[in-house]
Amino acid sequence: MYKITLPFRFGIAISGSLIAFFLLLSLFDAHTNPFFSLVNVIITAFGIFEAIKYYKLSKGTDFSYTSGFTVGIVTGFVATLIFTFFFTFYSTEINPDFLLKLLDPYQGNYQAGIGIIAFVVAIMGFATTVVLTLAFMQLFKNSRNQ
Repeated sequence: MYKITLPFRFGIAISGSLIAFFLLLSLFDAHTNPFFSLVNVIITAFGIFEAIKYYKLSKGTDFSYTSGFTVGIVTGFVATLIFTFFFTFYSTEINPDFLLKLLDPYQGNYQAGIGIIAFVVAIMGFATTVVLTLAFMQLFKNSRNQ
C-alpha cells in the first residue's frame, strides 16, 4: 500500500509545482517560450529523486530495483497526467488564445488543435519520467560489488 500512496503524494506535489511555475510564467507572458520547459525537467527530476530516496530510506535493506523503479515511474506519470489535464483546461477555458501564441513563432500554417498539443505534452512528460527514473535508479540500486 505504501508503494502506491507515496508516488501519488509526490506526483501531486510535483504537478502542483509545475502548475504554479506555469501560472507564474503566465503572469509575465513568458509561458509561450519553450525554453522554460527545462525548468519543468528540473522540478520533475527533484520530485522523482526525492520520492525514490524517501522510499529507499523507508524500506532499508528490503529496497529492490523494481520497487524503486515503480515508485519513480508512478510518481512521474501521476504528475504528468495532472499537469496535462491542467494544461488542456488552461488552453481551452482560461486562455483560448494560448495555442495561437504558442505556435506563432514557428511561422507555419499548422492546424494543430488542443488534442495534439496535449498529446505532445503528455508524451514529453512520460519520456522525461522514464529517462529520469532510469538515471536515478543507477544511483539508488543496491550494489553487488564486493
